[in-house]
Amino acid sequence: MTDDVRRAWRVLVVPGGTEIGLEINRALRDCKEVDLYSAGQKVPSASEFRFRRHIPMPPISDQAGLAALNAIIERNDIDFVFPAHDDVVLALAENRAAIKAAVLGSEPRVCQITRFKSLTYKAVAGIVRTPQVYQSDDELSFPVFVKPDRGQGGQGARRIDDVQTLRTACEREPSLLVMEFLPGEEYTVDCFSSRAQGLIFCRGRERTRVRAGIAMQSHHVDDPLFVEIARNIETSLPMRGAWFFQVKRDRHGDLTLLEVAPRIAGAMALSRVTGANFPLLTIYDAAGFDVGVEAFEASIELSRSLDNHYRIDFKYSAVYVDLDDTLIVNGRVNTRLVRFLYQCINEGRPVHLLTRHRHDLGETLRRHRLQMIFDTVRLVDDAVCKSEFIKEHDAIFIDDSFRERRLVARACGVKTFDSSAVECLIDERA
Repeated sequence: MTDDVRRAWRVLVVPGGTEIGLEINRALRDCKEVDLYSAGQKVPSASEFRFRRHIPMPPISDQAGLAALNAIIERNDIDFVFPAHDDVVLALAENRAAIKAAVLGSEPRVCQITRFKSLTYKAVAGIVRTPQVYQSDDELSFPVFVKPDRGQGGQGARRIDDVQTLRTACEREPSLLVMEFLPGEEYTVDCFSSRAQGLIFCRGRERTRVRAGIAMQSHHVDDPLFVEIARNIETSLPMRGAWFFQVKRDRHGDLTLLEVAPRIAGAMALSRVTGANFPLLTIYDAAGFDVGVEAFEASIELSRSLDNHYRIDFKYSAVYVDLDDTLIVNGRVNTRLVRFLYQCINEGRPVHLLTRHRHDLGETLRRHRLQMIFDTVRLVDDAVCKSEFIKEHDAIFIDDSFRERRLVARACGVKTFDSSAVECLIDERA
């Protein structure tokens, strides 16, 4: 890659609030090469909490969606559109010629085929082992596995053990594929294919904990067959940029293809932290640069969980913070609080220390590398209320002591927080 970029690429993630969009956010938010934007339907989502520049728009499938997308592109001078949902991948690929920015991803034919499992299996028939899809009752061998032909995230996929349950399921959802049940381990294989070299990265991960089809816990698994399968897929489906496929072992232990997706996966974070930043690689490749991957080998396990993000309706002009048991707890710096203090520094808000520290304050600050954070440092006598040093009516005060917080709140009328509440002040928008 090169550092010779005239201005940051403006990248629009559509939609920004999916697990895919959030991984794109995490991968690109600290990259100097990229300015991030998000667009999506006007419904509650994580987009507004993770993107500073989030723009509501109609669904891309609506007649007004494409016009709205182009208006966003023109108004914000967008360079690349990054699809972050399976249906959006297909819709943007099919309308690529009408979209006024480069759409990242594989060619329309690949996106059309991979959106349907039946078409995917047909495209790779004879070169990649695929599950047997039953066409009649006479072929059935229970248990069977059913899943929608066009689906994502494991929605509607399940094991069925008898004919009556199967008939009921197929009556309710005629598009279900009925296929052989694969009892073995399941792997997701993350890949990257460049315009010049084809496949340049391929590494598997096992999904050890799955919720609603989303890999919540994963670790890397290496198998030379993953590369062979990836190359075989590419002979029929020429991939471009980031993509992945899923395989599962049959009752004989043979790897069998489940699906192929020409997009980012949320758990690609596991490869990203070892050196393969798939969203950034995809942008560079689309911009015409020669790309490579230098990923290191390590035993890393990924666990994902729900996290808290907040939107507050108040502003504050200054921060006053305590030291003992607040910024330093049990002899260790509270790094979560330091993160917030540096956020304030970045935003130009003054940070003031108010402490009743019993030891050499300068030495304590130096030992913990905290001496340069504060605009002012005040050692407060026990007989004096900390409120006497708070001048702004819209300041905030952070202290572990309930008594100190109550006195300051009553005297100054400002909002007060203990360390556990500071998380609502963290601004995680890119």
